[in-house]
Amino acid sequence: MSTSRRVSLTQYLVEQQREHGRIPPELRLLIEVVARACKRIAIAVNKGALGDILGSAGTDNIQGEAQKKLDVISNEVLIEANEWGGHLAAMASEEMDSIHVVPNRYPQGEYLLLFDPLDGSSNIDVNVSIGTIFSVLRKVGHTRGVSEEDFLQPGKHQAAAGYCVYGPQTTLVMTLGNGVAMFTLDRETGSWVLTSTEVRIPEDTKEFAINMSNQRHWAAPVTRYIGECLQGKEGPRGKDFNMRWVASMVADVHRILTRGGVFLYPWDQREPDKPGKLRLMYEANPMAFIVEQAGGLATNGLERILDITPTKLHQRVAVVLGSANEVKRATGYHLEAP
Repeated sequence: MSTSRRVSLTQYLVEQQREHGRIPPELRLLIEVVARACKRIAIAVNKGALGDILGSAGTDNIQGEAQKKLDVISNEVLIEANEWGGHLAAMASEEMDSIHVVPNRYPQGEYLLLFDPLDGSSNIDVNVSIGTIFSVLRKVGHTRGVSEEDFLQPGKHQAAAGYCVYGPQTTLVMTLGNGVAMFTLDRETGSWVLTSTEVRIPEDTKEFAINMSNQRHWAAPVTRYIGECLQGKEGPRGKDFNMRWVASMVADVHRILTRGGVFLYPWDQREPDKPGKLRLMYEANPMAFIVEQAGGLATNGLERILDITPTKLHQRVAVVLGSANEVKRATGYHLEAP
């Protein structure tokens, strides 16, 4: 449902706090700071080659992946924006080996922030949509100290989650656990404006997103599911499917939120000891929270992603998310497999 009243992000959050009691003031401030950081990242993305942000940074992250200059810049922007406000105890990022505890010179809050500062960074140099993903947890213990163990909570305990997609429009998508709202950045005023509320993912779809080049490495249930989609009207599904793949989870999930679809990033045989490619805490959990709040489903092929208890900060996971009926079918094939 689109909104005709011009409502800013700040006004939306204040109304959620004041009128509905859905959000404490500390969490409201935290989300506003993250949103401001995303505006700064958006400016850097838009400058492209003019801002000397293209290309490699010459370093690798904790996953052994080559970092882009903009990966490093985005990570620094999010840390610098959030560490002094008094609402956070610590942060964790896909780009950092361990957690970043709020320095003693600043007050320490009760929330934990996790983020993928720049998802889809392989697309930076070719000017394709990329994004920032974030997740907010409450620090469970009341002691001042904080450790990695404080972050190892199932995704169902998230206080908020969201992402910002840097595309033709810069869009912020967010859930506080009571549905999904979308905000568009008005570049003339510099403000986030509410453009959609009560976002819903259709239960049925004719679109799937997967990297087909990995087909030879898939497990049998994934091969079966995609194979049936590819058979179209003549196959057991009785309808033709289209395939989309942006190689940016933010862009693929945003499309699904907008018009439906199913996104799969499954386990494959190239790294059999790893349960998947995507990171549970920086990517899968926040996206699963958003998708479920929009009426979709998200599993690792066998169980609900939000029910998984992490055992390490950079844990990986297989992902199947999107339109409910397709996720049920793909998950069912996994559950039926020997």
